This record gives sequence, structure tokens and C-alpha cells, in this order.
Amino acid sequence: MTARRDVVAGLATLPLLSLLPLGFARAQDSKPLEGDAIASSAGDIIIHPVNHASLLLAWGDQVVYVDPVGGAARYEGLPKPTAILITHAHGDHFDPPTLTAIAGSVPILTTAQVLERLPDALKANAKAAVNGETVDFAGVKVDVVAAYNTTEARLQYHPKGVGNGYVLNIGDKRIYVAGDTEDIPEMRALTAIDVAFLPMNLPYTMDIQQAADAIKAFKPAIVYPYHYQGSKVEDLPGLVGDAAEVRLRNWYQE
Repeated sequence: MTARRDVVAGLATLPLLSLLPLGFARAQDSKPLEGDAIASSAGDIIIHPVNHASLLLAWGDQVVYVDPVGGAARYEGLPKPTAILITHAHGDHFDPPTLTAIAGSVPILTTAQVLERLPDALKANAKAAVNGETVDFAGVKVDVVAAYNTTEARLQYHPKGVGNGYVLNIGDKRIYVAGDTEDIPEMRALTAIDVAFLPMNLPYTMDIQQAADAIKAFKPAIVYPYHYQGSKVEDLPGLVGDAAEVRLRNWYQE
């Protein structure tokens, strides 16, 4: 049975932002957020790739940053975060200087390992969640999913129970950000996933065939390959067939 708890008590102030028109907060930060729009009962969810494993999810007045790294300059001109998710402590997912520059006082949901390594100024607004929990985070129900390696030669990269994946329940849509993982039973057991972000590069996560097999098993409606540097990601649509819509986007445009 999953546990459920409030992540940040002070989040009661966040709904006040919903009184502002869509894009008001974004306009203060300059250009509109670009990316695919996923229609939901909470309004369009904008998918904005940043780089490698970093992305933004924005809807209404909410802007969730996932694994922001790379320095403050990478996020100049983008809307400020209202919340931040961090999947695990590796440097391409967790960078304290970047967080110090961009996080302000927004809530952060992460792992126990990352929480321990956060700068003191950010710890007050951060909470750790464990695999299998369901938490209320920044007004969104988030299911915390395991993320780990299963292949013998890769076990040292992501041991079981250390990293997190996240399913964000936004309106009537379920958005799965896998973090660094292979094709694991917990992924295959997911249901009703509308959008999935799946990593596929060796030796740290899974190869294209593993990703395709996982997609065929849990059948997300839309898949975005990310964290794919060095992989022939263009082969994925052919391997997936009609099990899901694969959307290839440029995560390495810098």
C-alpha cells in the first residue's frame, strides 16, 4: 500500500497564483514557453525540452522543472519554476549551483541522497520521497516510481531503491518521467500513461530494444526519448510500431 502525505505545508499559498491569467507569470520572464502542447482538463501542458535529462512541464500558472542542471544561463528567458523534481544525485540530473541560482524558495521533491546533499538554503523547502509513495506536491498528485539498473554489468550505476521516477497526475493526464532506469517491472506495471519520458543510452540506462520492449508492455500514448546521447534514437519508432506514438525532439541543440 502506498503512503500519501503532504510534501510542503506552505504550498497553500500556491493556488492564489491561479487567479492570474495564463502566461502572466511567464510574460514577466520574457518569451512564451515553446514546446508541444498536450491537451488536458487542467489546460494545455507544454512540454519543453532543455537538454539531455532536463525539461520543463508547464500548465496554467505552474512550471515544473525536472532535473535542472547546466548553470543559470541555460534557463535565462524561461519562466521561473513553481516546483522542482530531481530524480537522483548524478551530475547530469542534480547540480547544486544551478539549483541555488534558479530555485529560490520553491518546493523541491527528490530522493534521500539528494536531500542530504542539497545546500542548506534549499533544504527547508525540499522533501525526499521513496519508491512506491504517492505524495501531494505543489498541488499535484505524484506517484513515485522505482528507477534502477537490472543488467549485471550496470548495477553499480543505479542501485535499486536510490533513484526515483515520477508520474505526475495533471488534470486527466498522467505524465511519467522515468529518470535513469532500465526496463523494470515497476515500469511495465504502469497503467494509463499519457506521456512518458524514457532514457535510452548505454551503459547507464537501457538500449533502444529494451526501451521498445518496455513501451510495448505498458503502452504509453506518447513517448519522448530523452537522455539518449550516443543512441540511434531514430530507430525507436520502427521498433515500437503502433504500441505508442514516438516523438523525437532535439535534446542536444546546444
